[in-house]
Amino acid sequence: MHILHVHLHVKPEHLEEFKQATLINASKSRQEPGVARFDVIQQADDDTRFVFVEVYRTPEGHASHRETEHYNTWNAATADWMVEPRTRTVYRNVSPPDRDW
Repeated sequence: MHILHVHLHVKPEHLEEFKQATLINASKSRQEPGVARFDVIQQADDDTRFVFVEVYRTPEGHASHRETEHYNTWNAATADWMVEPRTRTVYRNVSPPDRDW
């Protein structure tokens, strides 16, 4: 499994449109064969901060995701809505075993 936590900080004036665009992207991402999970979570004490928990079956699944129309549409639409550049951390799976995903 290829797991990412992507941290995003959104300008308050773009919060609702960011959420709308992100829900579309996340829904379409979950339909990709290389995606095991695509969760969008919002920080409880700061509505402008989000984490995407993206779980791909392989690193190639992540690369394929970045070539999809829905990702590129989301990326272009949201680029100017960020307070700062998004960051990501890549993780390895420990439990449950990959075969159980």
